[in-house]
Amino acid sequence: MIEQHDGTTMTGIDTPAAATGIVGIDIGGTKIGGLLVSDAGVVLARGSVPAPASLGGAAMADAAAGLARDLAARADVYLTAVGVGAAGVIDHETGTVRAASATFVDWAGFPLADALESRLSVPVRVENDVNAFLLGEVAAHDRSEHDVLGVMLGTGVGGAVIIDGELRHGPHGAAGEIGHTPGYSDHVCTCGQTGHLETLASGTSIGRRYAERVGGAALDARVVAEHARAGDQHAIAVFRAAGRALALACASAATLLDLPHAIVGGGVSSAWDLLEPAIEETLRTDSPVSGLPLRITPARLGGDAVALGAIETARRALVLVDAGRT
Repeated sequence: MIEQHDGTTMTGIDTPAAATGIVGIDIGGTKIGGLLVSDAGVVLARGSVPAPASLGGAAMADAAAGLARDLAARADVYLTAVGVGAAGVIDHETGTVRAASATFVDWAGFPLADALESRLSVPVRVENDVNAFLLGEVAAHDRSEHDVLGVMLGTGVGGAVIIDGELRHGPHGAAGEIGHTPGYSDHVCTCGQTGHLETLASGTSIGRRYAERVGGAALDARVVAEHARAGDQHAIAVFRAAGRALALACASAATLLDLPHAIVGGGVSSAWDLLEPAIEETLRTDSPVSGLPLRITPARLGGDAVALGAIETARRALVLVDAGRT
């Protein structure tokens, strides 16, 4: 279980010089966040730095490594490993970024794990950020989920899946990418194809769909949520469409893989009060064919989930290394 300390960045902690810890890094397009946890799972330090995504992979690695060193120095511990949750399709065996959006310059093909290991001289494990999110959520609070879908509603829509207690990567590292499944609208997706879940349920799309209804420039999804809570019927309809599409996508995944639970995170999930009515209504009419109830619930860890899941990835790797030595 991950036990958070007090929710604040810690400085000058009375930690023995020989103490060790693991850093989890969350690499996004605008910010790189990090947490350092003790061997007992207590969060000792946290922080963030701007993400130099336009400057290339080496600059991103420099920023992430600098953050990890700073967290270790503030907590006065030795790093034993670093886990990373990074945007893009990740080769989890090598820690190389296989594909990424145009937001990240020279990110696709960048050997992120090797770059960080050379800078930090500790083992580094890299996962896709949504995979890390799901690992973090499942590890939190002694959750014992064995079959679960994870969905991140942010700028885009990402997905991940755990089956029989193991994160499923797939042969190309893209298992669970529910955001780019088709059939939900006639809008063009950011990937160039039409009708994907992302065209209705991402923060970007919520802003665009509202703008199409009322005219004018696209708004931030948080602003659209404020309008909806104030009774704006156009805003309410946009969130209703997002909630219905999300529920249909989760029900499809649950039917294919016999999954009883979906955990939804990302910035858009903060508007759960606006998504939930359509989710519940849709599950009543379009439930999985198994007849067993599908639970769709909001994430618990907020912005810490990716970093905590990355730490879980690093810990699992260390256990495997230790087992191989015995």
